[in-house]
Amino acid sequence: MAQQPSFDIVSQIDLQEVDNAVNQAKKELATRFDFKGSKSTLEFLKDEKKIQIIADDDMKLRNLQDILRTRFASRKISQKSLEFMTAEKAFDGCLRQEVALTQGISQEKAKEIVKIIKDLPVKVQAAIQGDEIRVTSKNKDDLQSVMQHLRTAPLTLPIQFTNFR
Repeated sequence: MAQQPSFDIVSQIDLQEVDNAVNQAKKELATRFDFKGSKSTLEFLKDEKKIQIIADDDMKLRNLQDILRTRFASRKISQKSLEFMTAEKAFDGCLRQEVALTQGISQEKAKEIVKIIKDLPVKVQAAIQGDEIRVTSKNKDDLQSVMQHLRTAPLTLPIQFTNFR
């Protein structure tokens, strides 16, 4: 018997693109006049999947966040993958902020997405498989309508559709 049509819902970001975006932000930081003589820096910690921002004051911190968001948008990385932690005091009165990069779908978010799918008037089955969700149906049109609905749903994490069969 033939396999039923299905697709997977995942939440992944390309770490090489993140690295490129941070490097572009660093270049912009070096050329901007308002950051001349500043101790402000951006650092991408690949192993921890975090970005560390150090800024002189609150205004420069907000500017660095804006530069980072702009660079992420230009590299087509979703803003939803950035999770800004609270800023804390660092050396010489500077501020340090960690930016976590969210990857994978947590159990609570997966249940929320499955509930959204089950509330739709289509015949599909959604199953949570680790940090991804597999959606199956007998009808490919139903699968495409689920994809279309999830693209417009107000989710707090970036999602991609893979493994479409």
